[in-house]
Amino acid sequence: MKVNKEYRHELKYYLNLGDYEMLRTRLRLTMEQDRYARRNEGEYFIRSLYFDDADDSAFREKLAGDNDRDKYRLRIYNMKDDVVKLERKHKEAGYILKESLDLSRAEAESLLKGDYGVLLNREEPFARRMYRTFSTSLFKPRVIVDYMREAYVFPVEDVRITFDKNVRTGFRSVDLFNPSIITYPAVSGYDMVLEVKFNRYLPTYVRALLQTEAHARSAISKYCLCRKYEL
Repeated sequence: MKVNKEYRHELKYYLNLGDYEMLRTRLRLTMEQDRYARRNEGEYFIRSLYFDDADDSAFREKLAGDNDRDKYRLRIYNMKDDVVKLERKHKEAGYILKESLDLSRAEAESLLKGDYGVLLNREEPFARRMYRTFSTSLFKPRVIVDYMREAYVFPVEDVRITFDKNVRTGFRSVDLFNPSIITYPAVSGYDMVLEVKFNRYLPTYVRALLQTEAHARSAISKYCLCRKYEL
């Protein structure tokens, strides 16, 4: 299991193609791509399947702007099923904390069927907590979110910069492992989402490269972007 040791900052911005090309040129000259991007010719595909409870609490709390909220998802990369990540992303007063657990495809499919007891076969405390959360709050799969990610890293304050392109919703399909489901664009008016994550502060060097004040910062939730078509 992987757990961030401290809360991190997370800034999000909508980008158009022109701003992306300018920023990517700067980052390529000054930063390294993350290991996943390096292995996949510069970018990789992410599919997330988000869960919510019977009251759609995660969706409604985000829309209401609540400062303390959680999101739960299964995530795969490049449509491979050898490792499926079960993740909880907690946000509190503008900071984020992420916990994750690697599952097999068989374990993930049990969760998709509502068989949360499979988590009790794991020794990790996080798995036990997720069992209680999923079973007591009647969690169900809600929506698939697809996108291509281009990511860069900077060692000071563990900075991570990602361009998430072609964000699409699986609409009413929750078939996580099906590469052929029909998806639809979820972002309108812009071309992609820029995310900037860091620990205590954003280094001056990185801030100057990004010129974040020139971009449209927003409280973006890909989950909500994709669910808005359903409710």
